[in-house]
Amino acid sequence: MDAARWTEPRFLESARQWIDEQLAGHGLAVTGDIEQPHVMKWSTVLRVPTADGAVWFKANDQSLRHEAGITALLAERHPANVPPLLAADLDRGWMLMADAGRRLREVLPEDGSVDRWLGVLRSVAEIQIACEDSVDELLALGVPDLRLATLPDTYDRQAREFDVEPRFRAATPYVRELCDRLAAFGIRETLQHDDLHDGQVYVKDGTHLVMDWGDACVSHPFFTLSVTLEGQISWGLDDVEDSVDLAPFRDAYLAPYAAAYPDLTRDDLLDAVDAALRLGWACRFANGMVPGEDPGPRLRMFLDGRA
Repeated sequence: MDAARWTEPRFLESARQWIDEQLAGHGLAVTGDIEQPHVMKWSTVLRVPTADGAVWFKANDQSLRHEAGITALLAERHPANVPPLLAADLDRGWMLMADAGRRLREVLPEDGSVDRWLGVLRSVAEIQIACEDSVDELLALGVPDLRLATLPDTYDRQAREFDVEPRFRAATPYVRELCDRLAAFGIRETLQHDDLHDGQVYVKDGTHLVMDWGDACVSHPFFTLSVTLEGQISWGLDDVEDSVDLAPFRDAYLAPYAAAYPDLTRDDLLDAVDAALRLGWACRFANGMVPGEDPGPRLRMFLDGRA
């Protein structure tokens, strides 16, 4: 599908009618020109001015339609750290959200520190634990199934489809080995963001809101740490690899899991993280690639620990 469809008058008129209907249910109305700051092949975003401030409309294509369902589910299960949802059309993958504030990407340089990630990671772990009983519901919404039982075969298909380097194609047994190792800890699979970086977290009134669940999948929760710890926090504010000690951030994430799984020792949790950090990059690769995107960095992170 072409990104141009999001700017066609028929789509914009349909979106405007739906926005007006949903705002009316909240006693609001559009008070100015609607802007379209985001147009991609897979989604678009509209900024809608109202008397109570801007609200945001988002539409996804069919491949990411489940984001609306995830956001609606999280608004019920863990509303404190997700976008304030005004309306959702699960069939079309449309959402209308209250303003979420500023991106973490702009806030951290002002702080002069990445310490806000400590609270974000605790919240993400709490969200995941809250969704452990929602796996069937998530799968029914169309969220990709990348649980440990399915990941090796999905990885193998993806590696052959992309015709990656022989060593990556030959890594399927290692994927299976790591999956078996992780499964032995008994940590329940759940919602996993799979692309949690500083452009996906917003700060409003001191609260951190986790957004953009379009890349989410049902898988091992600790896979979230691959992108967040190794792909983001490790680089610090100055974009220097390994410039930040990751242990406090890892431990902040693990704290809710230590409470939820008292039979697991600290060593158990650390061993699970070690396996998940490598395997999370394999999951990120198996979860889909944008056409034309080079799979090499994710796969090198998986096997080499370096992109």
